Amino acid sequence: MSFSQRLAPEFYARLHRDIRARMEARGIGLLLLDAADDVLYTTGFSFRPNERPVALALTRTDAILLIPELEREHAERQTVAAETLVYFEFPGVERAFSLLARSIGDIRGDIAHSYGLSVGRAAEIAGLFPNNRVLPTDIVTKLRQVKFPEEIVLHREAARISDAMVRSGVDLVTEAFRAGKPLPSEITLEAHVVRHALDIMDNEHEDIMNVPTLAGGLIYGGPNSAYPHGLISSRRIRPGESFILSLGCRVGGRSAESERTFVLGEPSKEHERYYAIAQEAQRIGSAGLIAGRTCASADITALTYIREQGMTPYLKHRVGHGMGVAFHEPPWVEAGDQTILEQGMICSSEPALYVPEVGGFRLADTVLVTESGPEPMTTYPRRFDEVVLS
Repeated sequence: MSFSQRLAPEFYARLHRDIRARMEARGIGLLLLDAADDVLYTTGFSFRPNERPVALALTRTDAILLIPELEREHAERQTVAAETLVYFEFPGVERAFSLLARSIGDIRGDIAHSYGLSVGRAAEIAGLFPNNRVLPTDIVTKLRQVKFPEEIVLHREAARISDAMVRSGVDLVTEAFRAGKPLPSEITLEAHVVRHALDIMDNEHEDIMNVPTLAGGLIYGGPNSAYPHGLISSRRIRPGESFILSLGCRVGGRSAESERTFVLGEPSKEHERYYAIAQEAQRIGSAGLIAGRTCASADITALTYIREQGMTPYLKHRVGHGMGVAFHEPPWVEAGDQTILEQGMICSSEPALYVPEVGGFRLADTVLVTESGPEPMTTYPRRFDEVVLS
């Protein structure tokens, strides 16, 4: 098997045409993107973000990638979809954006930037283009929400590997348990599943887009799993407890995550009860991810079910979030987001219960929104008898 993580130049040409059409409709003459995920999305350039600015400047005719000297070779090897403009260092005798402004020259129309641009950088840009209005825009944020077919191929592969990461974690725990050996710690489990994901890419992909957080996740055992987004620890998985494997990766810079709750050894009635409620809530949440409905409706329906089961004290978060170049990005599957779901959006579905001194109960899937219904891209087994490891 030979899988390519790189998108073809035609993808970026089409994407730039779409962005420019929206710029023209809004009277924007220059679009500046300095977030690493936006740069990757629009040019295919992956880098390690730091204090040195990297930004795409898109005009009606040109695509210019502003990079520091130490990124020159990286950009050349990645064949980015833009002309590169190189400055030497930060902060620099000549500032990076001063060089960019001088290279671009006069601009007709507004100058727009993403909402994530810092206040200081926006002020700097306004000073460099005193004759233009500088304002934020959601053009790229909105485009990122609906995936092109080529992107969905990358998400599917990321989902396949995410499921494989969960399976490798389960195998490590069960092999030790059945052999009577010391059970792995949360930290050991994390290292194992990340290594497994990288081995799959190394063996089965012809190239790897090395992005930040290429593979990783959250692994908690027993009472630790009752605290979402807690810090991973050296605590070992223990018999008679539940544990969570929340794992994901990025293929070609496109993300997926797969998450299941497991019980090691003999489950208790509490384990079975809480798991059943979390599983049904997740089914309801996923079922709401249909084109034409709102993000809010999917969240409200699933969380209402949890509250009706008397589980409000154990409810800590929304149903899910959009996934794309980032693991977490708009739209938000939450009661306050009235975004209408569209075919080609990809969202997580992960309502959960967090019961102090017992554990967390969470299932998560990466779900493709279609007009005919939700399509789970992660498919690891979820029946209670399938997640009890005996």
